Amino acid sequence: MTANWAAFTTAEPDLAGTVEKRFGAYTHHILATLRKDGSPRTSGLEVRFLGGELWLGMMPDSLKARDLRRDPRFALQANPGEGTGMGGGDVRISGRAIEVDDAETKAGYVEEVEPPEPFHLFRTELTEVVRTYVEDDTYLVVQVWTPGAPLRTIKRT
Repeated sequence: MTANWAAFTTAEPDLAGTVEKRFGAYTHHILATLRKDGSPRTSGLEVRFLGGELWLGMMPDSLKARDLRRDPRFALQANPGEGTGMGGGDVRISGRAIEVDDAETKAGYVEEVEPPEPFHLFRTELTEVVRTYVEDDTYLVVQVWTPGAPLRTIKRT
């Protein structure tokens, strides 16, 4: 089961706000894709939350774009920032990236983001959103959301 960003925001607005804030704190984040041989590849990436979707834009014919065209599964981790503070915690998103070729959709993205052209544009379908943070300098808290299920919170000392 998958969901777009709007469905996640509707289901868990507080967590979605925290995740967007973490991604908004820095420009570049880490995208994990699968190479042709099945091994993982990590790449830097900028992301955008627009119109109820999480968008991934990439340079033409980049390795990460080729990876996603071959196998749409991805994992995305927000830039942890400098030092060890990670204000807001560590956030990760997993799902599938679907390339968008529709000229009208791409034109709307260009109007908002002004990316260098040409470019690949991928819309995401989420399978999991995870936030990990420390509470009261004592507990490791892990929040896990998957489409169609309630938010799970795991607390460890």
